[in-house]
Amino acid sequence: MPTKKLTNVKSFFKNSFLFVILLCFLFSLSFTYCSKEKPLKDYTKETKAERDARMAWWREARFGMFIHWGVYAVPAGEYKGQRVESIGEWIQATLNIPREEYEQFAKQFNPVKFNADEWARLAKEAGMKYLVITSKHHDGFCLWDSKVTDWDVVDATPYGKDILAQLKKACDKYGIHYCFYYSILDWHHPSQYVDPDAKNPRAGHARNKIYPDRKAEYVKYMKDQLKELIENYDPDVLWFDGEWQKWWTYEDGIDLYNYVRNLKPSIIINNRVGAGRKGMKGFTEGLEFAGDFGTPEQRIPDTGLPGVDWESCMTMNDTWGYKYFDNNWKSTETLLHNLIDIASKGGNYLLNVGPTAEGLIPEPSVVRLKAMGKWLKVNGEAIYGTQASPFERPSWGRFTQKPGRLYAHVFDWPKDGKLVIPKPDKKIVKVSLLSDPERKGLKFAETAESVTVYVPTTPPDTIATVIVFDLK
Repeated sequence: MPTKKLTNVKSFFKNSFLFVILLCFLFSLSFTYCSKEKPLKDYTKETKAERDARMAWWREARFGMFIHWGVYAVPAGEYKGQRVESIGEWIQATLNIPREEYEQFAKQFNPVKFNADEWARLAKEAGMKYLVITSKHHDGFCLWDSKVTDWDVVDATPYGKDILAQLKKACDKYGIHYCFYYSILDWHHPSQYVDPDAKNPRAGHARNKIYPDRKAEYVKYMKDQLKELIENYDPDVLWFDGEWQKWWTYEDGIDLYNYVRNLKPSIIINNRVGAGRKGMKGFTEGLEFAGDFGTPEQRIPDTGLPGVDWESCMTMNDTWGYKYFDNNWKSTETLLHNLIDIASKGGNYLLNVGPTAEGLIPEPSVVRLKAMGKWLKVNGEAIYGTQASPFERPSWGRFTQKPGRLYAHVFDWPKDGKLVIPKPDKKIVKVSLLSDPERKGLKFAETAESVTVYVPTTPPDTIATVIVFDLK
């Protein structure tokens, strides 16, 4: 073989060998890069404009439905002849029911009367704009077909159907924002156990311990389930609870908040995702905790909280989960006054229903919700999208406002036909009854400090009549 040709052959093999090595190196580099987890974007650093855009629909809504439902509806507040004095969904903890015994309730959970369309339609008729259902409560039971556990409605019950999927379809039909409650605490997961040193069983469950070497496993379990919920049902809010466990840290909350926001950047998350909530007052203190809104429970703050988003979650009777013997129902008047009071302070009202094991929302709840919807159909303008009152709370009712309008919600109608309010900082153009379709003007007189409106002898609505002040 000529020398030149031999040199070319050697050069070819040498270059080919180097080319193969280069390809292997690039492939290895590519594989290493792709196999690394993409770092999570820190959504706690979003701008005010980004936050305002994300929170806009929620701030407009003002009124939502909370649904506490699960296998705890089967005992309905009573186990082996013993009634729970506290809330129904805590029966496993309150009566110290072992896991294997509590699991038997799932075999009796067969809500054949559940009608997702009726539930979503009721929320719509009530004037509610969003719905939050317990996808998983503290007992760990799931209302969807979770792929990481059989402790769910499809695998563990005779009903065998995905509750969340049915309700998603119905909420979409009626234009209701679909949202989920999800418990960080889990009495059923094997990573957790009852505190043997607790003074009473309920405290033992409430302060569940976690095996340190299984915490990472449980956090992955939660993240897998939350990914299922977001990818399969596209919720608009994730409403966490059970974060008071000592093993759940500030860093855990930040991590979970960012994990969820990275799955769906537009989602809204309550402050119970992280540690630091000040009891049932519902607000967090100290560090800049993760979460988008405060969660006062069974209470309404005394005053508004400028610059803070918050939502009062409250029951219609004394329990969240169904208890067959709890008939201590609040009146429609009380519920409507709560809604108005909350709106007057710039908050949202999340009002609970606790369905039966058959899948029915108790009739007293239905009656009250429909009555509230009837009032909102006439007066909703004075609730939805409003801002907190510019005045101190009056003795006769509440105020809400929008740009160019002030609304006086009159609970106690003036017997002398004169309603006196503080003078607004803008000129009053017209005063009228919101319930008057013709919006005929009411007479009024002004002084330097106040405005007197001359109202009809009897109120158009005995629960709350709204008077509108159009401002220049």
